Amino acid sequence: MQTKQKAPRDIDAYIAGFPDDIQEILQKIRMTIRKAAPKAEETISYQIPAFKLQGPLVYFAAFKKHIGFYPPAKGDKKFKDEISIYEGEKGNLRFPLDQPIPYVLIRKIVKLRTKENLERAAANRKK
Repeated sequence: MQTKQKAPRDIDAYIAGFPDDIQEILQKIRMTIRKAAPKAEETISYQIPAFKLQGPLVYFAAFKKHIGFYPPAKGDKKFKDEISIYEGEKGNLRFPLDQPIPYVLIRKIVKLRTKENLERAAANRKK
Protein backbone atom coordinates (compact mmCIF):
# COMPACT_ATOMS: atom_id res chain seq x y z
CA MET A 1 0.00 0.00 0.00
CA GLN A 2 2.82 2.39 0.79
CA THR A 3 4.38 4.20 -2.14
CA LYS A 4 7.92 3.33 -3.16
CA GLN A 5 10.10 5.58 -1.08
CA LYS A 6 13.17 5.31 1.07
CA ALA A 7 12.86 4.08 4.65
CA PRO A 8 10.93 6.54 6.82
CA ARG A 9 13.02 8.57 9.25
CA ASP A 10 10.26 8.74 11.88
CA ILE A 11 6.66 7.74 12.56
CA ASP A 12 5.32 10.96 11.02
CA ALA A 13 7.10 10.17 7.75
CA TYR A 14 5.83 6.58 7.83
CA ILE A 15 2.21 7.66 8.34
CA ALA A 16 2.46 10.38 5.67
CA GLY A 17 3.05 7.67 3.04
CA PHE A 18 -0.54 6.42 3.27
CA PRO A 19 -3.95 7.65 2.10
CA ASP A 20 -5.85 9.94 4.48
CA ASP A 21 -8.19 7.24 5.82
CA ILE A 22 -5.26 4.97 6.72
CA GLN A 23 -3.32 7.90 8.17
CA GLU A 24 -6.23 8.55 10.52
CA ILE A 25 -6.18 4.94 11.77
CA LEU A 26 -2.40 4.93 12.18
CA GLN A 27 -2.47 8.22 14.11
CA LYS A 28 -5.19 6.87 16.40
CA ILE A 29 -3.15 3.71 17.05
CA ARG A 30 -0.13 5.89 17.77
CA MET A 31 -2.09 8.02 20.25
CA THR A 32 -3.57 4.92 21.88
CA ILE A 33 -0.05 3.60 22.47
CA ARG A 34 1.20 7.00 23.71
CA LYS A 35 -1.64 7.20 26.26
CA ALA A 36 -1.10 3.62 27.46
CA ALA A 37 2.70 4.01 27.71
CA PRO A 38 3.50 7.74 27.98
CA LYS A 39 7.18 7.12 28.78
CA ALA A 40 7.74 4.91 25.74
CA GLU A 41 10.10 6.18 23.05
CA GLU A 42 8.90 6.40 19.45
CA THR A 43 11.22 5.05 16.79
CA ILE A 44 11.34 3.27 13.46
CA SER A 45 12.51 -0.33 13.58
CA TYR A 46 12.38 -2.80 10.70
CA GLN A 47 11.13 0.21 8.68
CA ILE A 48 7.87 0.38 10.67
CA PRO A 49 6.69 2.41 13.68
CA ALA A 50 7.88 1.04 16.99
CA PHE A 51 7.78 1.98 20.64
CA LYS A 52 10.47 1.08 23.14
CA LEU A 53 10.39 1.06 26.91
CA GLN A 54 13.14 -0.92 28.61
CA GLY A 55 13.39 -2.86 25.36
CA PRO A 56 11.01 -3.33 22.41
CA LEU A 57 7.41 -2.64 23.40
CA VAL A 58 5.18 -2.80 20.28
CA TYR A 59 5.34 -2.30 16.53
CA PHE A 60 2.57 -1.59 14.03
CA ALA A 61 2.32 -1.39 10.26
CA ALA A 62 -0.27 -0.81 7.56
CA PHE A 63 -0.84 -3.32 4.79
CA LYS A 64 -3.29 -3.49 1.92
CA LYS A 65 -6.11 -5.12 3.92
CA HIS A 66 -5.03 -4.95 7.56
CA ILE A 67 -2.98 -3.31 10.27
CA GLY A 68 -0.27 -5.56 11.66
CA PHE A 69 0.48 -5.32 15.39
CA TYR A 70 3.50 -6.96 16.99
CA PRO A 71 4.32 -8.74 19.20
CA PRO A 72 1.15 -10.26 20.55
CA ALA A 73 0.80 -10.28 24.31
CA LYS A 74 0.33 -13.31 26.46
CA GLY A 75 -2.11 -13.24 29.31
CA ASP A 76 -4.90 -15.14 30.97
CA LYS A 77 -7.42 -17.26 29.08
CA LYS A 78 -9.94 -14.41 28.72
CA PHE A 79 -7.26 -12.16 27.22
CA LYS A 80 -6.03 -14.95 24.94
CA ASP A 81 -9.59 -15.48 23.69
CA GLU A 82 -9.93 -11.75 23.06
CA ILE A 83 -6.84 -11.59 20.83
CA SER A 84 -7.31 -15.00 19.16
CA ILE A 85 -9.68 -13.63 16.50
CA TYR A 86 -6.87 -11.37 15.28
CA GLU A 87 -4.02 -13.89 15.27
CA GLY A 88 -2.02 -13.94 12.07
CA GLU A 89 1.03 -15.79 10.89
CA LYS A 90 3.89 -16.21 13.34
CA GLY A 91 1.77 -14.99 16.23
CA ASN A 92 1.37 -11.41 15.03
CA LEU A 93 -2.01 -9.72 15.19
CA ARG A 94 -3.95 -8.56 12.14
CA PHE A 95 -6.68 -5.96 12.44
CA PRO A 96 -8.72 -6.03 9.19
CA LEU A 97 -9.30 -2.61 7.66
CA ASP A 98 -12.88 -3.52 6.79
CA GLN A 99 -13.73 -3.92 10.50
CA PRO A 100 -13.50 -1.50 13.43
CA ILE A 101 -9.95 -1.30 14.81
CA PRO A 102 -9.92 -2.62 18.42
CA TYR A 103 -8.28 0.38 20.09
CA VAL A 104 -9.29 -0.82 23.57
CA LEU A 105 -7.53 -4.12 22.91
CA ILE A 106 -4.45 -2.26 21.66
CA ARG A 107 -4.42 -0.28 24.91
CA LYS A 108 -4.66 -3.49 26.95
CA ILE A 109 -1.81 -5.10 25.01
CA VAL A 110 0.42 -2.04 25.45
CA LYS A 111 -0.29 -1.87 29.18
CA LEU A 112 0.47 -5.58 29.58
CA ARG A 113 3.67 -5.34 27.49
CA THR A 114 4.73 -2.26 29.52
CA LYS A 115 4.27 -4.18 32.76
CA GLU A 116 6.23 -7.15 31.38
CA ASN A 117 9.09 -4.96 30.15
CA LEU A 118 9.37 -3.04 33.43
CA GLU A 119 9.30 -6.24 35.49
CA ARG A 120 11.96 -7.83 33.28
CA ALA A 121 14.15 -4.72 33.55
CA ALA A 122 13.78 -4.67 37.34
CA ALA A 123 14.68 -8.37 37.55
CA ASN A 124 17.76 -7.80 35.38
CA ARG A 125 18.92 -4.96 37.63
CA LYS A 126 18.70 -7.26 40.66
CA LYS A 127 21.05 -9.80 39.05
